[in-house]
Amino acid sequence: MLFAMDMINNEHDLALPLASSKGIDSLNGAEIEIVFGDSQGSPSVASSEVQRLINKEKVVALVGCYQSAVTAEASEVAEEKGVPFVVPESAATSLTQRGLNWLFRTPPDDRTIVQNFYEFLQDIQEKEGIEVEKLGIVHEDSLWGAEFCELVDQSAGEYGYQVVERISYSSDATDVRGEVERLQDAHPDIVMQASYVTDAILYMQTYEEIRFNSDAILADDAGFIEPEFLKTLGNDADYILVGARWSKDLAEAKPLLGTVNEMFRERYGTDMNGNSARSFTGMLVLADAINRAGSTHPEAIRQALLETDIPGDSLIMPWDGVKFDQETHHNTLAKGIICQIIHEEYCTVWPWNLATKELVWPMPKWEKRGTGS
Repeated sequence: MLFAMDMINNEHDLALPLASSKGIDSLNGAEIEIVFGDSQGSPSVASSEVQRLINKEKVVALVGCYQSAVTAEASEVAEEKGVPFVVPESAATSLTQRGLNWLFRTPPDDRTIVQNFYEFLQDIQEKEGIEVEKLGIVHEDSLWGAEFCELVDQSAGEYGYQVVERISYSSDATDVRGEVERLQDAHPDIVMQASYVTDAILYMQTYEEIRFNSDAILADDAGFIEPEFLKTLGNDADYILVGARWSKDLAEAKPLLGTVNEMFRERYGTDMNGNSARSFTGMLVLADAINRAGSTHPEAIRQALLETDIPGDSLIMPWDGVKFDQETHHNTLAKGIICQIIHEEYCTVWPWNLATKELVWPMPKWEKRGTGS
């Protein structure tokens, strides 16, 4: 968010919204100021923080949150107060199906990502003759994980797959051996998983510990793309497939992405990931709307968001652009990709026209590879 603020408030020779001038052009170069509120991952705390930001700090718009359950409650407060709320990360499909007038989401939702999973499985069966029949689902039990499981379940039969096990757990779990043993007993060909970072690491460590093997693990990005995931697991994370919204290797086809990521790395000492890239983009989309509104009045900003039409070549995301559905306010031009962790790097492997590495299938069994943790 702060990196995006710098892009807006200072002059940069980049084809990003508002990057080529200083501040908001239509407001005489006024600078964006970000006031932070820490939800602490709690929906009730988020509600209180939104109240504070609107009533005390007098913010003209809101951007957030990370967890879908937190966003769900925070956005209800923004709706009541009549303040635009841009969602750059939370993926639960239901967030944009509640008929809210003030909420707008920029990235692909989980319906898109799950659809990508099944399209990918169809493609590899047609291209490589790979057979997949049995699925296992592992998900944390908040709004996001529960909806992920429901979406996977709903589409499994349509695509001819059998769900042989569903594992629901709390993201603050400290021992998941029993859950993994259940999964092992079900013998799924692949596992589809939705986890935040601490629980994603715990599951991977437990998979390795009891030698749970499947042909693939298809993970919704979230915890599987956080820096701590690779830092903790090393090459034990290799071969995981991640339904992603962004990947730095797409710089080969999209030089703007590479330039921005290099600037980010110089400033913060680490590459962007899908989470930071989405937040960066969400902030730019909001600033673009404020600029077109020529006003900080919430209704003017909301109308400008409704009229948003940013082309894909003005973004660092692998999307066709940003254009909001007039009823749901979900970005109709957002798309997902699938990456595989190979030698501790996220490599795009699908769709085929964006792939930078060959898919490794099936995952090598634990017994045939060393550990890197």
